[in-house]
Amino acid sequence: MADVAALMAELSAVGRDAVGRQLVLASAGNLSARIPGTDTFVVTASGTWLDRLAPGDYSVMTLDGTVLAGHPTPSSEWKLHARTYAVRPDINSVIHLHPLTAVILDACGVAIRLIVQDHVYYLGRINRVPFSPNGSDELADTSAEASRDCDAVILAHHGCSTLGDTISMAYRRALNLEEAAKATLMALQLGNTTATFPVEALESVRHA
Repeated sequence: MADVAALMAELSAVGRDAVGRQLVLASAGNLSARIPGTDTFVVTASGTWLDRLAPGDYSVMTLDGTVLAGHPTPSSEWKLHARTYAVRPDINSVIHLHPLTAVILDACGVAIRLIVQDHVYYLGRINRVPFSPNGSDELADTSAEASRDCDAVILAHHGCSTLGDTISMAYRRALNLEEAAKATLMALQLGNTTATFPVEALESVRHA
Protein backbone atom coordinates (compact mmCIF):
# COMPACT_ATOMS: atom_id res chain seq x y z
CA MET A 1 0.00 0.00 0.00
CA ALA A 2 2.95 2.33 0.60
CA ASP A 3 4.01 1.82 -3.02
CA VAL A 4 0.50 2.64 -4.25
CA ALA A 5 0.29 5.79 -2.12
CA ALA A 6 3.67 6.95 -3.44
CA LEU A 7 2.58 6.38 -7.04
CA MET A 8 -0.63 8.32 -6.46
CA ALA A 9 1.30 11.22 -4.93
CA GLU A 10 3.70 11.37 -7.87
CA LEU A 11 0.90 11.16 -10.43
CA SER A 12 -0.97 13.92 -8.60
CA ALA A 13 2.10 16.18 -8.83
CA VAL A 14 2.29 15.50 -12.56
CA GLY A 15 -1.41 16.30 -12.92
CA ARG A 16 -1.04 19.67 -11.22
CA ASP A 17 1.96 20.56 -13.34
CA ALA A 18 0.28 19.47 -16.60
CA VAL A 19 -2.78 21.62 -15.91
CA GLY A 20 -0.53 24.54 -14.97
CA ARG A 21 1.21 24.22 -18.34
CA GLN A 22 -2.17 23.99 -20.12
CA LEU A 23 -1.40 20.54 -21.47
CA VAL A 24 -4.89 19.49 -20.44
CA LEU A 25 -8.10 21.26 -19.40
CA ALA A 26 -10.88 20.52 -16.91
CA SER A 27 -11.47 16.79 -16.44
CA ALA A 28 -9.69 15.70 -19.61
CA GLY A 29 -6.55 13.54 -19.60
CA ASN A 30 -5.65 10.55 -17.46
CA LEU A 31 -2.54 9.20 -15.77
CA SER A 32 -1.42 5.75 -14.68
CA ALA A 33 1.45 3.80 -13.19
CA ARG A 34 2.14 0.10 -12.94
CA ILE A 35 2.38 -1.19 -9.38
CA PRO A 36 5.92 -2.60 -8.99
CA GLY A 37 6.27 -6.33 -9.44
CA THR A 38 2.63 -6.89 -10.44
CA ASP A 39 0.29 -6.95 -13.43
CA THR A 40 -1.87 -4.29 -11.81
CA PHE A 41 -1.84 -0.54 -12.19
CA VAL A 42 -3.26 2.59 -10.65
CA VAL A 43 -5.15 5.01 -12.93
CA THR A 44 -7.04 8.25 -12.43
CA ALA A 45 -10.79 7.81 -12.08
CA SER A 46 -13.50 8.98 -14.45
CA GLY A 47 -14.31 12.69 -14.32
CA THR A 48 -11.36 13.70 -12.14
CA TRP A 49 -9.58 17.02 -12.62
CA LEU A 50 -5.84 16.46 -12.83
CA ASP A 51 -4.95 19.57 -10.81
CA ARG A 52 -6.95 18.49 -7.77
CA LEU A 53 -6.36 14.76 -7.47
CA ALA A 54 -6.80 13.10 -4.08
CA PRO A 55 -6.16 9.46 -3.06
CA GLY A 56 -9.84 8.68 -3.61
CA ASP A 57 -9.57 9.75 -7.25
CA TYR A 58 -7.68 6.63 -8.35
CA SER A 59 -8.67 3.08 -9.27
CA VAL A 60 -6.41 0.08 -8.77
CA MET A 61 -6.95 -2.37 -11.63
CA THR A 62 -5.79 -5.54 -13.31
CA LEU A 63 -4.86 -5.48 -16.99
CA ASP A 64 -8.14 -7.24 -17.86
CA GLY A 65 -10.20 -4.42 -16.31
CA THR A 66 -11.07 -5.73 -12.86
CA VAL A 67 -11.16 -2.94 -10.28
CA LEU A 68 -9.43 -4.19 -7.16
CA ALA A 69 -9.55 -1.11 -4.95
CA GLY A 70 -10.11 2.60 -4.88
CA HIS A 71 -12.63 4.46 -7.05
CA PRO A 72 -15.14 2.06 -8.63
CA THR A 73 -15.18 3.89 -11.98
CA PRO A 74 -11.78 4.24 -13.64
CA SER A 75 -11.05 6.63 -16.49
CA SER A 76 -12.86 5.81 -19.71
CA GLU A 77 -9.38 5.41 -21.22
CA TRP A 78 -8.34 2.60 -18.87
CA LYS A 79 -8.14 0.18 -21.82
CA LEU A 80 -5.53 2.37 -23.52
CA HIS A 81 -3.37 2.15 -20.39
CA ALA A 82 -3.94 -1.57 -19.79
CA ARG A 83 -3.23 -2.64 -23.36
CA THR A 84 -0.14 -0.48 -23.54
CA TYR A 85 1.22 -2.16 -20.40
CA ALA A 86 0.39 -5.55 -21.92
CA VAL A 87 2.51 -4.95 -25.04
CA ARG A 88 5.26 -3.01 -23.25
CA PRO A 89 6.34 -4.91 -20.12
CA ASP A 90 9.35 -2.58 -19.90
CA ILE A 91 7.31 0.54 -19.14
CA ASN A 92 5.74 1.52 -15.83
CA SER A 93 3.79 4.68 -16.58
CA VAL A 94 1.44 6.00 -19.25
CA ILE A 95 0.62 9.70 -19.44
CA HIS A 96 -2.36 10.73 -21.59
CA LEU A 97 -2.71 14.49 -22.13
CA HIS A 98 -4.12 16.87 -24.75
CA PRO A 99 -1.18 19.02 -25.91
CA LEU A 100 -2.82 21.52 -28.24
CA THR A 101 0.11 22.42 -30.50
CA ALA A 102 0.98 18.78 -31.16
CA VAL A 103 -2.63 17.84 -31.90
CA ILE A 104 -3.26 20.83 -34.21
CA LEU A 105 -0.08 20.26 -36.21
CA ASP A 106 -1.04 16.62 -36.68
CA ALA A 107 -4.58 17.59 -37.70
CA CYS A 108 -3.09 19.91 -40.34
CA GLY A 109 -0.93 17.14 -41.71
CA VAL A 110 2.30 18.59 -40.34
CA ALA A 111 4.79 16.10 -38.93
CA ILE A 112 6.38 17.14 -35.64
CA ARG A 113 10.13 17.54 -36.17
CA LEU A 114 12.82 16.66 -33.66
CA ILE A 115 15.05 19.73 -33.87
CA VAL A 116 16.99 20.00 -30.62
CA GLN A 117 19.01 17.41 -28.72
CA ASP A 118 16.46 16.85 -25.92
CA HIS A 119 13.72 16.02 -28.43
CA VAL A 120 15.88 13.28 -29.93
CA TYR A 121 17.05 11.97 -26.56
CA TYR A 122 13.64 11.77 -24.91
CA LEU A 123 11.40 11.03 -27.89
CA GLY A 124 13.54 9.26 -30.49
CA ARG A 125 10.54 8.94 -32.76
CA ILE A 126 6.85 9.81 -32.70
CA ASN A 127 4.09 7.56 -34.02
CA ARG A 128 0.51 8.56 -34.65
CA VAL A 129 -2.84 6.78 -34.92
CA PRO A 130 -5.99 7.89 -36.75
CA PHE A 131 -8.99 9.12 -34.82
CA SER A 132 -11.04 6.62 -32.85
CA PRO A 133 -13.70 7.50 -30.27
CA ASN A 134 -12.65 8.22 -26.71
CA GLY A 135 -12.54 5.07 -24.57
CA SER A 136 -13.05 2.73 -27.51
CA ASP A 137 -11.37 -0.62 -28.10
CA GLU A 138 -10.13 0.77 -31.42
CA LEU A 139 -8.28 3.63 -29.73
CA ALA A 140 -6.81 1.37 -27.06
CA ASP A 141 -5.65 -1.23 -29.58
CA THR A 142 -4.20 1.14 -32.17
CA SER A 143 -2.42 3.21 -29.54
CA ALA A 144 -0.94 0.13 -27.87
CA GLU A 145 0.21 -1.24 -31.21
CA ALA A 146 1.80 2.09 -32.15
CA SER A 147 3.67 2.12 -28.84
CA ARG A 148 5.48 -1.15 -29.53
CA ASP A 149 8.42 0.68 -31.12
CA CYS A 150 8.18 4.18 -29.65
CA ASP A 151 7.38 6.03 -26.42
CA ALA A 152 5.27 8.89 -27.80
CA VAL A 153 2.04 8.45 -29.77
CA ILE A 154 -0.15 11.20 -31.21
CA LEU A 155 -3.85 10.31 -31.06
CA ALA A 156 -5.37 12.17 -34.00
CA HIS A 157 -7.81 14.98 -33.12
CA HIS A 158 -7.49 13.97 -29.47
CA GLY A 159 -4.20 14.02 -27.58
CA CYS A 160 -1.09 11.99 -26.90
CA SER A 161 0.11 8.96 -25.01
CA THR A 162 3.65 8.99 -23.65
CA LEU A 163 5.40 6.10 -21.91
CA GLY A 164 8.28 5.65 -19.52
CA ASP A 165 9.97 3.25 -17.17
CA THR A 166 9.12 5.84 -14.49
CA ILE A 167 6.35 8.41 -14.09
CA SER A 168 8.95 11.14 -14.39
CA MET A 169 10.25 9.83 -17.72
CA ALA A 170 6.78 9.40 -19.18
CA TYR A 171 5.96 13.00 -18.26
CA ARG A 172 9.28 14.32 -19.59
CA ARG A 173 8.36 12.77 -22.91
CA ALA A 174 4.98 14.51 -22.89
CA LEU A 175 6.69 17.84 -22.18
CA ASN A 176 9.25 17.29 -24.93
CA LEU A 177 6.55 16.26 -27.39
CA GLU A 178 4.71 19.55 -26.98
CA GLU A 179 7.96 21.52 -27.04
CA ALA A 180 8.97 19.78 -30.28
CA ALA A 181 5.58 20.70 -31.73
CA LYS A 182 6.07 24.35 -30.74
CA ALA A 183 9.58 24.33 -32.22
CA THR A 184 8.19 22.88 -35.45
CA LEU A 185 5.53 25.60 -35.57
CA MET A 186 8.16 28.28 -34.89
CA ALA A 187 10.31 26.96 -37.72
CA LEU A 188 7.33 27.02 -40.08
CA GLN A 189 6.54 30.60 -39.08
CA LEU A 190 10.14 31.49 -40.00
CA GLY A 191 9.59 29.91 -43.40
CA ASN A 192 11.60 26.74 -42.74
CA THR A 193 10.16 23.33 -43.67
CA THR A 194 13.23 21.11 -43.39
CA ALA A 195 15.23 21.78 -40.22
CA THR A 196 15.72 18.68 -38.07
CA PHE A 197 18.40 17.40 -35.74
CA PRO A 198 21.56 16.57 -37.75
CA VAL A 199 21.64 12.92 -38.78
CA GLU A 200 25.39 12.67 -38.20
CA ALA A 201 24.90 13.48 -34.50
CA LEU A 202 22.10 11.00 -33.81
CA GLU A 203 24.27 8.15 -32.54
CA SER A 204 26.06 10.37 -30.02
CA VAL A 205 22.72 11.47 -28.56
CA ARG A 206 21.29 7.95 -28.44
CA HIS A 207 24.29 6.75 -26.44
CA ALA A 208 24.59 9.79 -24.17
